Amino acid sequence: MEKLLATIDIGKEFKINGETGIGQIGTVGNIISTLLQNIYVLAGIILFVLLIVGGLSFIMGAGEENPEKAKKGKQAITAALTGFVIIFCSYWIIRIIEIITGMNIFNPNF
Repeated sequence: MEKLLATIDIGKEFKINGETGIGQIGTVGNIISTLLQNIYVLAGIILFVLLIVGGLSFIMGAGEENPEKAKKGKQAITAALTGFVIIFCSYWIIRIIEIITGMNIFNPNF
């Protein structure tokens, strides 16, 4: 058997079998709080991709003098910016709710 340089107890690292962690999330509020952080990251990635693809489509459509391609690119950019405004507003609405109620939504205590 070969000698290992380091061993890690995965259950301990991810707190699967400890007092806290995946097995002990417990309430729906804690699950939603955990998911919210990841949803905002995913929304940011999608926004970035839509802006890049829409911008490239708009530029290529204008360069080829193809109004349909330019129009689709413009629509993609508009949709991405509209989505950004919605995500931005939802984030600040949650922050206002945190301040008013005193609850810690984005940083749950497990």
